[in-house]
Amino acid sequence: MDLETLKRVEQRVLWLATSIVHHANRVRPNRSGVKVGGHQASSASMVSLMTALYFAVLEAPDRVSVKPHASPVLHAINHLLGRLDRRYLTTLRQYGGLQSYPSRTKDPDPVDYSTGSVGLGATAPIWGALAHRYVAGHFDVPRGGRQIALIGDAELDEGACWEAIADPMVSRLGEVMWVVDLNRQSLDRVVPDIAAGRLAAMFEAAGWHTVMVKYGPRLAQRHDLRARIDGMPNEEYQRLMRAPAPQLRERLEVNTDDLSDEDLLATFRDLGGHDLAALIDGYRQADAVTDRPSVVFAYTIKGWSLPTEGHPANHSALLNHEQYRELAAKLGEDADDPFAPLAPGSPEADLCRETGGRLRRGAMRAVSAPRVPESLGRTHTGKASTQQAFGRFFVDLTREAPEVAERVVTVSPDVGTSTNLGGWINKAGIWSVGDRIDWFADDTDTLVRWREHDHGRHLELGIAEVNLVGLLGELGATWSRDGQPLLPVGTIYDPFVSRALEPWSFGIYAGGQSILVGTPSGVTLGPEGGAHQSVITPSIGIEQPGCIAYEPAFGQDFEWCFLHALSQLGKPGGTSAYFRLSTRPIDQSHHTGTREAAIAGGYRLKPHDSPQVTIAVMGALVPEALEAAEILGNAEVVCITSADQLFRSFQARSGHGDGNPDTLSSLFRPGVPIVSLLDGHPHTLSFLGSPITCLGVQRFGQAGDIVDLYEHHEIDAESVVGAALDLLS
Repeated sequence: MDLETLKRVEQRVLWLATSIVHHANRVRPNRSGVKVGGHQASSASMVSLMTALYFAVLEAPDRVSVKPHASPVLHAINHLLGRLDRRYLTTLRQYGGLQSYPSRTKDPDPVDYSTGSVGLGATAPIWGALAHRYVAGHFDVPRGGRQIALIGDAELDEGACWEAIADPMVSRLGEVMWVVDLNRQSLDRVVPDIAAGRLAAMFEAAGWHTVMVKYGPRLAQRHDLRARIDGMPNEEYQRLMRAPAPQLRERLEVNTDDLSDEDLLATFRDLGGHDLAALIDGYRQADAVTDRPSVVFAYTIKGWSLPTEGHPANHSALLNHEQYRELAAKLGEDADDPFAPLAPGSPEADLCRETGGRLRRGAMRAVSAPRVPESLGRTHTGKASTQQAFGRFFVDLTREAPEVAERVVTVSPDVGTSTNLGGWINKAGIWSVGDRIDWFADDTDTLVRWREHDHGRHLELGIAEVNLVGLLGELGATWSRDGQPLLPVGTIYDPFVSRALEPWSFGIYAGGQSILVGTPSGVTLGPEGGAHQSVITPSIGIEQPGCIAYEPAFGQDFEWCFLHALSQLGKPGGTSAYFRLSTRPIDQSHHTGTREAAIAGGYRLKPHDSPQVTIAVMGALVPEALEAAEILGNAEVVCITSADQLFRSFQARSGHGDGNPDTLSSLFRPGVPIVSLLDGHPHTLSFLGSPITCLGVQRFGQAGDIVDLYEHHEIDAESVVGAALDLLS
């Protein structure tokens, strides 16, 4: 590698990244007057790291998650590699242009991982590595490469990072590499004290290999100056970096008489994260360890080479026109033609062309998911809960549609058996990075056979919901990454859906299609107490983009809707799903719905020729609705399987969205009052019509028998009758 040529490419990347932000804020007309924004300083600290990585280390199968605020660097590099047309360089944060943060689904150039929610982009390559290993162990896919995360040191404050690092499965992923941009700054401040050694020890305790890229060649030869820097807190280093040479000499208290002012300033700033040779060597050290993940700590300067470098307030600072022209002169660029191409035939242009060819990926051969059947042929009888139906579903699927079951992968955060997946786990086995011994295989009291091997189809993570949904997102993206669709299903206690919501939502945004099953749910889970009783999750189901939410009451409705949800996974234009299930057994003989109606959102469970009131019920409270209707005598009951689908119908009646405008009108009669009922927040169904009284749960729950709890929250049959009579009066 010609380091001089690489250095000139590095300068070009710095210039383009800075110019992309500058044009968006200082050149492009701003009609709204709202600051466009962008992060020139955060980008500058990443320029050397990404130049060394892309132009000297990466191979075509490798995938990289780029720090959100360094998106201009990614776009600059993609442009130089021939992956992004010049016309897009002036469109940062513009509608239809370059996104604020890297996006797999919205950016015009190749992006391996969407980033933006802090901590989630960092962990995505871990789940991407697991997803690729899983799909490669079950299907024929191209060889995978390294899974690399480029993150800021302040991002390590996020708990999502440490939840992922600590999971026992992660310590065996040798293809994972994190590169930490150790610039010692966050958004508002300099990161206090000296944290790198402590962070490295935490990674090593979790089984990771650590590499430090701290100094460049100047500082490597100055033991005295290096010792002084090693001992100073981050705040002091940042302050001295902005000091003039005479003041720096005085405050260093180290003999630097042999260095000119210019050399002293350059030596003090000579960090390894801006030395291309040191970075390449650090990356290769990480690559040499293949039995565990690696983390490279690269010491950098936030705002490197910019007038704002090292200043604690530089996070969102923008160069003015004068500073921009000074930077152009310093780098040998043209401020009036900032996006001019490299000179054809120059060493830099040749390096970019060669690198673009090396990193070019072949066309992906996409396989379609098998057709999902409309029914599994089970007759749902007796009293049963939807959680029980969920547990039986996969055993039935294996029997009736084995080619579909082969694509199913289930994931749980240590709650697989308690959410009724025991039968599936016994049949499918536990997927593991390599085989593990089941030390309880000969124990006759063990109901679940915990066989761990690399052909299993259930993944059991530790108790961390963020990890669960992060992995779901990547498993749900293999159709677009590897050409092999999976049908990922994650189980989680419904009260913890809120905890997992942001990463799951972000996974959907990034193109991951999966099914999240929240079970058990609501105050119906009475004996578990208030902390385990979900209230707002039905509303979350309505409001989550890229997802359809269901809360069926009957096993047959669950089967139909779940099969339909599986059929929507693993394909362009597909969608995720959320199922809210219950442990309350319900008499299955009351079921009267059809498949089409259940999938569409609901049906008349107990029709009436001329009802005076309609009871609209969802989920576990069907018995209360039927009892109330029996008492009233003049009521009909509508069983709602999906408030989400009905809200889409409500919107479609006004010409918004893509729902069926006829669904609501087929269920609810004009002018007939409605009492809505669910084990969740009452506003979930408040759009159904008028007049309406909405019953549900608006307070935190508590332990108790569900009879007492239903009465306490006024969702029992007597409360329904009272609400109906009030409406009729």
